[in-house]
Amino acid sequence: MEDNAQLFESLLERTTDYIKTSLELAKLKALNKTAEIVSAIIPFSVVTILIASFLLFLNLGIALWFGDILGKAFYGFLVVAAFYLVTGILIRLFLHKWIKRRVGDYIVRQLLK
Repeated sequence: MEDNAQLFESLLERTTDYIKTSLELAKLKALNKTAEIVSAIIPFSVVTILIASFLLFLNLGIALWFGDILGKAFYGFLVVAAFYLVTGILIRLFLHKWIKRRVGDYIVRQLLK
């Protein structure tokens, strides 16, 4: 009878250790995944900000140039705004699902990696 009690205690200890180890492993895996995602997002964000800044100044230059050609500065800004309106509508109509699928696939791939 005492053997059974010791065996049960040993089994209970091992089970407790196994659960603690499993929880610790899950925490470490979650931390690793979070670190991978953040480390992928930060360089992407920096590049995105740099490209956005470049495009902002390029568009300002183009708008001012068109404004100079058309005689009034605000005409150039209207031309550039119309270009982006048409581009946005075309992307929404034809590429929205494709972009959504690509971004979703990328996120899932990063999470399952």
